[in-house]
Amino acid sequence: MDSSRASDTPDRRPGEPETPEEAAARRAEDTAVREAEAFEPGEEPLGDPAPGRPGRIARSTAFFSLATAASRIAGLVREIVAAGYFGVKGPMSAFTVAFQVPNLVRSLFADAALQPAFVPIFTEQLEKGNYKEAFRLASTMLFVVTLVLGAITAVFVLLAGLVMPLFAPGFEGEIRDLMIALSRILFPILILLGTTGIVVGILNSYDRFGAFAIAPLFWNVTIIGVLVLLAPAFHGDNRIYAYAIGILAGTVVQLLIPVFDLRHTPFRFTRRIDWRDPNVRRVLILMLPVTISLGLINFNLLINSFFGSLVDDRGPAAIDKAFRIYQLPQGIFSVAIATVLFPTLARFAARGARDDLRATMANGMRQIVFVLLPAAAAVLVLSEPMVRLVYQRGEFTAGQTDLVSTALFWFAFSLPTNGLFLLLTRTFFSLQRPWLPTMISAANLAITAFAALVLYRPFGIGGIVASTAIATAGSVAAQCVVLRGQLGGLELRRLLDSGIRIALASAALAAVSFAVWDVLDHALGRSLGGQTVSLMSALGAGGLVYLAVVRILRVPELEQIMRLLRRRS
Repeated sequence: MDSSRASDTPDRRPGEPETPEEAAARRAEDTAVREAEAFEPGEEPLGDPAPGRPGRIARSTAFFSLATAASRIAGLVREIVAAGYFGVKGPMSAFTVAFQVPNLVRSLFADAALQPAFVPIFTEQLEKGNYKEAFRLASTMLFVVTLVLGAITAVFVLLAGLVMPLFAPGFEGEIRDLMIALSRILFPILILLGTTGIVVGILNSYDRFGAFAIAPLFWNVTIIGVLVLLAPAFHGDNRIYAYAIGILAGTVVQLLIPVFDLRHTPFRFTRRIDWRDPNVRRVLILMLPVTISLGLINFNLLINSFFGSLVDDRGPAAIDKAFRIYQLPQGIFSVAIATVLFPTLARFAARGARDDLRATMANGMRQIVFVLLPAAAAVLVLSEPMVRLVYQRGEFTAGQTDLVSTALFWFAFSLPTNGLFLLLTRTFFSLQRPWLPTMISAANLAITAFAALVLYRPFGIGGIVASTAIATAGSVAAQCVVLRGQLGGLELRRLLDSGIRIALASAALAAVSFAVWDVLDHALGRSLGGQTVSLMSALGAGGLVYLAVVRILRVPELEQIMRLLRRRS
């Protein structure tokens, strides 16, 4: 056994035989390394998805993470621009709720619900060589989605005056009317996102993640451009309409990019629409629990806004602004890992390769903890300077910084657990056992609502966000218990061993980051340049300390990443 492999299992004595779990984990890790090593730039698969094709998991995850990082940064720029125009005031809160409601419906009927139901069945048909059936399934689903979501959009636009006030009972007068009007502009994104969900599902089934990864970047760029161009055409609170129009335009662009990328796959749209296709029924049946599960997850954001509107009319916008910063590390790492691994998990499930499925999932869990636990530590100690640097300018005041940083502080506790929740939920979907995470998500929603009800009066915004962290931690624990029985184990001992070492390194990161920021903040002051230098230096110093400590503690996940980098160089 070579030294690089031995370093991945530091607790096993030399010469001691591997356990089945360790052997499966090593196969999963070596597959990623082998694929990364074999990949030649410019090569793009056009045929059937297969785990042995070059550059699959390692390359796709790396590219997806980089592209997602770019889109998240663009999203942060979008939020900075919007904060400068609108701050955290009534109109911004009206926009926040007006966007969250169609976003909830999207999770129920559009891309977020469609992909977990569609991808396993579409991939299964490709695995069996049933290409005509797979193409007919995708074409039929495109037609069905457009028809159904068009009808839902029409109903919501007509009934917005009755529906929208239910989600923000604290809004009155002009703010309530503005929320209703904005929702009517935003509801048509449902049709666009539904079509995007099917198209992206097709691409992901062929292990093509590039268009899906970069589309949000252009979504954000389009919104910024439209906002800057149109805002001067409106006056006062009505300037927020420019933001809503920008969202609609950006969603069109977000659809066109993956549609264009379809030409790189064997998929061809067929005009034969078969309502009686048993695969269509399977997708719709599988979509029901997926819809409920993901819909319940997205209800958490509306619960935050519901109780936030009772605390302060700035509450929904403040929580949403904190959520945008929280989503930066979440989207770069955990969403990327869960999205890229999902088709691979679905293939392993279709083949009955439970050991490989378990090892792939467990490796993903450890990688999520490796990157999100230190991110959470950094946010905990630097939430206020982060919010101040990102948002505090124009209409965004110091008082609003205090409100948003409180929400961000409490969001930090759910960074690692939410990342695990995403991956474990996808694992259930790959096994086509969606009712189990659905029940767990229902419990998650109930806990969130009850905790928010109890905590919002004494603790305000912080109590509302803390309720989400409490519910997510409980949900991950429940998912682990169930999946452990389904898969015959989850390699939790390895996860715990790595987690303890990572936690120690994260504590060192937090201490060093805060110390460096505090010294530089006093020395450089609060100018834009001073804030940028102090915060970036603090994060950089903390990151270097984290890497040093995990190396000293021989955290296996660092060795795995380093081995990948060495073989790519």
